[in-house]
Amino acid sequence: MKYFKILKKEVAKTLQQNFSVDLVIENWKRQEILYLQDDLLDKVNGRISEKWFYTHIKTETTKLPRIDMLNILCEYSGYQNWNDFKSKSTVTDEEVVTTSKKKKPLVIVVILLMLAIVFVGYQFIPQNKTYKFCFVDANLKAPIKNSPIWVVVLKQNESPMITKCDSNGCFSLITKEEQIQFVVRSPYYKTDTITRIVHNKEMNEEQIQLKTNDYALMIHLYSKSKVTNWRKRRKQLSLMLTDDARIYQVYDDGKTGMELYNKTDFINKLTTPTRSLKNIEIIETIYTGDQISTLRFKQNKEENG
Repeated sequence: MKYFKILKKEVAKTLQQNFSVDLVIENWKRQEILYLQDDLLDKVNGRISEKWFYTHIKTETTKLPRIDMLNILCEYSGYQNWNDFKSKSTVTDEEVVTTSKKKKPLVIVVILLMLAIVFVGYQFIPQNKTYKFCFVDANLKAPIKNSPIWVVVLKQNESPMITKCDSNGCFSLITKEEQIQFVVRSPYYKTDTITRIVHNKEMNEEQIQLKTNDYALMIHLYSKSKVTNWRKRRKQLSLMLTDDARIYQVYDDGKTGMELYNKTDFINKLTTPTRSLKNIEIIETIYTGDQISTLRFKQNKEENG
C-alpha cells in the first residue's frame, strides 16, 4: 500500500503534463477523472471506470487493485510494470517492518486455517479450466486478423481485466467461474457483450462472429479513396454522425496530444479537394442510436509523408 500511494502521486504528475489538475489525486472530481480516462486510453489503451476510481483512489482501503490495473497505471506513469515501478521506488525499512510486525501473527493464523480448509475440502472446490475464444467476420466467416481486438473480461466484485487477442483473433481465459462474461471491442467491428454459462460443459474452444462497424470502415475507406462527387460524399458523412458528434484526432508524436473536431469541421477536412485528412485509422467509435457520437482516429504517418 505504501508503493501504491507513491504510484498515485506519479499518476497525478503524469496527467498534469497535459491537464491542469490537483496533484493530490484524492481531491479529483468527475472532470479530472474524465481527463484521466481519456489520457489512459490514448497513451496505453487502458480503461478505468469512475466506480473503480472511487473504490481504489478516493477511498481509504487496505486492499491493492488487481495486478493488471497496477501494470496499466505504472505503464502510464513511464514504467514497464508494477515490479519495475517498485524496483525504482523507495519505501523506508521502518515502514515496511512496522507493517510486517503488525500483520505477521494474524497472517500466520489465517494461512494455517486456509491450508486446513483446502486440504479437507479440495475435492469439492471447482477447478480452473482454460477456455479459448476466436473471433470471425460475420459476413466473410473468416478469422479477424487485420483489426486489433480488445477483450474486457468482467468479473463480479473485481475490476475488469483487459487483454488483446493474438494475431489469429483469439484469446484464452483461465477461470473456475460457472459464467463467463466479456466485452469485445475492435475499431472496425461493433462492440458486443458475450455471456457464456460454462459449468459442466465440455467446451474448451469457440468461434464468435462479430458484425462489421460499417460506418467506421466507410470513413477509413473514404480517407483513402479518390472522390468525384464531393457533395454526395458530404451527405453520406453527415448521415453517419450525430449533429453534436465529438471527433478526436490522436497524435503519437509525444507533443501534440489530440485535436478536437466538431461534425462540420471534420466533414470539411475529409472532403476538401486537398484532403487534409488522409488514410485515417479508426481507434474507437461510440454510437448514439444508429449514428456515431464519438470518434477517435489517427493518421498513418508513412502514407501521409
